[in-house]
Amino acid sequence: MRIAVFGSTLQATVMSAILAEAGHLVEWCPNPNTSNFQIESLNLDTNLSKLVQIQQSSNFLKIIDNKILDHDFDVFLFAFNPLNLDIALKLAQTLKNKNITKPKLMINGSTFGLYGTAKLQEILPNNMWVYLPDMTQDGRSVESIVHASSIVIGVDDQEYVKTIITKFLHSYFPREEQFIFMPILDAEFTKLSISGMLATRISYMNDLALVAEKLKIDIENVRQGFSADSRIGSSYLYPGVGFGGENFSRDILTLSQTISDSGNGSRLLQQVWDINEQQKEVLFRKFWNYYHSDIQGKTVAIWGAAFKEKSSSIVNSPIHIMLKAFWAQGVTVRLHDPQALKEIEAVYGQRADLIYCDDQYDSAENVDALCLVTPWHQYANPDYQRLKQIMRHPFILDGRNFYDPNHVKAQGFAYEGVGRS
Repeated sequence: MRIAVFGSTLQATVMSAILAEAGHLVEWCPNPNTSNFQIESLNLDTNLSKLVQIQQSSNFLKIIDNKILDHDFDVFLFAFNPLNLDIALKLAQTLKNKNITKPKLMINGSTFGLYGTAKLQEILPNNMWVYLPDMTQDGRSVESIVHASSIVIGVDDQEYVKTIITKFLHSYFPREEQFIFMPILDAEFTKLSISGMLATRISYMNDLALVAEKLKIDIENVRQGFSADSRIGSSYLYPGVGFGGENFSRDILTLSQTISDSGNGSRLLQQVWDINEQQKEVLFRKFWNYYHSDIQGKTVAIWGAAFKEKSSSIVNSPIHIMLKAFWAQGVTVRLHDPQALKEIEAVYGQRADLIYCDDQYDSAENVDALCLVTPWHQYANPDYQRLKQIMRHPFILDGRNFYDPNHVKAQGFAYEGVGRS
């Protein structure tokens, strides 16, 4: 099939690459409003970047500007950022003006909230519309799609369309039972609800972690007990400094607003959100308490700024609240992250109380504490003796329960995790 993909999201990139890998002829237009897009600006993870390069060199994938609209396609995939509904609607109107001669398969992969697909469908009603929820994950972008056991597809009672989309995705979902078909509106609500459920699990664990600390209970033991129960499982049960990310956070806010607008006042999601935002200050509060509020003029090292490992995104990352809390109390931050320093500098620029460090050990020079925020693999086995020599005070604040408390303490450090002592 000849496929046109629109949008610069992670989903747009992944779908372009894997559909090209499956032998489709794919033209990807990251931004229909410009002819000067640089793929380097996307900061793709290694596996995805390699796959894009391979498919480009094989000529199955072409990255093209708005001239894409001069070509004819069998399938159109809209995979825009949730804030770009206006761009998607304008694109749909442009396609309408081109008088498409026969019905095309139109796939909306954008998370525009409820009725988002319907708004596009109103402009192009004579085409076959499908909603494909965006389930791509930063850091494991390709794997999150190609290794999925099943896939939700929104389609409104058209058996013919179900047959087409099944064939379209057959390379990665070869079995009929892997497809979970439901009406488009149901699928849009399902997408938002999944994010809400995952966020609830995280915030519940963070809430329990606060209680565990007061009762001298190790939350890691509790987490392992949860994970052993087949009714619960282990996913999204790690307490820490809170979740972030652009799409995940926006899904939760959209779902919360949807529930509110329906007239069914539910406080659960608001509490989930509030717990998460408060959790982003947990390391600052521990630092404050450790030094009995006498922190003016002190310096901390922070390892990790991205909202998760294997990503350079800092959207809604805990780092923002942490930086502002430390700065408000006159604390200087020495920051290291393998990928996200440029993103942080783009937001905060150069300032005396924020030192950008290209080396993780340089960031720990003469600091009063080391805060672990993002669990990058390179932070997993630090040289404790080296840290002990260069830090002003050997104090580690573990925001992801990344380290073994007993081992860290045996190296001569004070240690505090989340729900651990």
